Amino acid sequence: MEIFFTILIMTLVVSLSGVAARILPFQIPLPLVQILAGALLAWPTFGLHVDFDPELFLVLFVPPLLFADGWKTPIREFLHHGREIIGLALVLVLITVVGIGYLIYWTVPSIPLIPAFALAAVLSPTDAVALSGIVGEGRIPKKIMSVVQGEALMNDASGLVSLKFTVAVAMGTIVFTWGGASIEFFKVTIGGLVAGVTVCWLYGKSLRLLSRWSGDDPATQTVFLLLLPFASYLIAEHLGVSGILAAVAAGMTITRSGIIRQAPLAMRLRANSVWQMLEFVFNGMVFLMLGLQLPDIISTSINAANADPNVELWMLFTDIIIVYVALIVVRFSWLWIMQRLSKRILKKKPMEFANYSLRELLIASFAGVRGAITLAGVLSIPLFLANSKPFPARYELVFIATGVILFSLLVGVVILPLLLRNVDGIDKAGNHHHELQNARAVMASVAIKSLHKMEERLEIDTKENIDPELLKEVSLRVIGNLRRRADGKSDLEQALFAENLERRFRLTALRAERAEVYHLRATQQISDDNMHLLLRDLDLLEALLIEKEQ
Repeated sequence: MEIFFTILIMTLVVSLSGVAARILPFQIPLPLVQILAGALLAWPTFGLHVDFDPELFLVLFVPPLLFADGWKTPIREFLHHGREIIGLALVLVLITVVGIGYLIYWTVPSIPLIPAFALAAVLSPTDAVALSGIVGEGRIPKKIMSVVQGEALMNDASGLVSLKFTVAVAMGTIVFTWGGASIEFFKVTIGGLVAGVTVCWLYGKSLRLLSRWSGDDPATQTVFLLLLPFASYLIAEHLGVSGILAAVAAGMTITRSGIIRQAPLAMRLRANSVWQMLEFVFNGMVFLMLGLQLPDIISTSINAANADPNVELWMLFTDIIIVYVALIVVRFSWLWIMQRLSKRILKKKPMEFANYSLRELLIASFAGVRGAITLAGVLSIPLFLANSKPFPARYELVFIATGVILFSLLVGVVILPLLLRNVDGIDKAGNHHHELQNARAVMASVAIKSLHKMEERLEIDTKENIDPELLKEVSLRVIGNLRRRADGKSDLEQALFAENLERRFRLTALRAERAEVYHLRATQQISDDNMHLLLRDLDLLEALLIEKEQ
């Protein structure tokens, strides 16, 4: 029962945090509200104390969140920015592990070299979810956000693989060599991608067989979709490859494979609603868990520092600032180097960084906030070595990593809005708005042709027995709306306005019908079964109208 009540309390706090972030007189990003709420819950001795299991955390929260990120990732932009993403997610991670690792080793004498590399490895992954939480959706220019999101998807795997190697070396289970590390890295990376794609392909086949045998059951199909990221992650981990990359690959594959496109409408509507709810709850749980761990991390670190004659308490806080500043400097320097290289070497096809202004380089640098993967990674470092001795300086690693997470969020809250002032979130370098207008016009033209063919078929079809006047009236009304969309930019805006106005009328009518259904049931003019049937039809119609509006 204790676990049950803990889950209920955490879910309630996550829900209330969303309300609190909106009603507070001053604006605080939702992740910080959730971290603060978790800390307040856990701070008193009688507060909520949750035992943190990093392995359970990784399995429960990370796969669905990364799957959802992969699902929403624009494939075209991801492939277009492939060189930029590799430069940040692979090369920058290697530079961070080696460079920041040596910096920690030199500036913090109590941390040996291998644990310093382990700390640098867990600090290398960035968190695009936390970034969106502190600046808001659509605030960062699209050309920057596309790269940052792709980087965050990939550097989780590279950072955790680096952590795995450093911990294994510290435990004495392997002898580190650059050749062995490189081979293992490519095996884990490519294997994870292949595992994710394969599991997603099998899911698509199973979904089609399920529909063929038992018909379209949206509830069952949605449950299978919810299990897909966990299946991808666990199967990949069982095979010894990256479960994180498998979850990402499954999410990206489900977009390209047409599985969702071919799914029944009811399943798509239900799946979208369920995933939106899960993303909100799971993201909130991640930051709430960070807050819940804060009091214990701080008290443990303070006690350990007081017991260690070589460590002063103020030094721990200074180390956090030094490490964070070093991370920003390394990130900005690498972005600047890639910009120079792109301008001088890749002149025919330069990287996106070649067109970045100084402000955009700074935005991309401070956008590298740390979050859930860093927390889970550092807490997954074992307490003891193979010889039963304590893992060297573990409390310092946990304290510094936690401090860097919080510091990166706080600095991002202050610096990023200043850098983004008077900057449009719309990518002016791309023609996304123009492309969208053209696509809508082409779609409308094709739709008009198909309606003309349908009208001709229905006119000569004696089985349908449709009144010709009704057929013409409906056809002209629909074609008129579509024709305005196909005529050009000004007519497109007029057509969209007309459609929105019509949608408002339809929503008003649907809500009036729903109220009347409840009235009919209250006056016992219809049964409960008929009430639920009518309400389900109205809900589906309203969901379709609201989905179009969004």
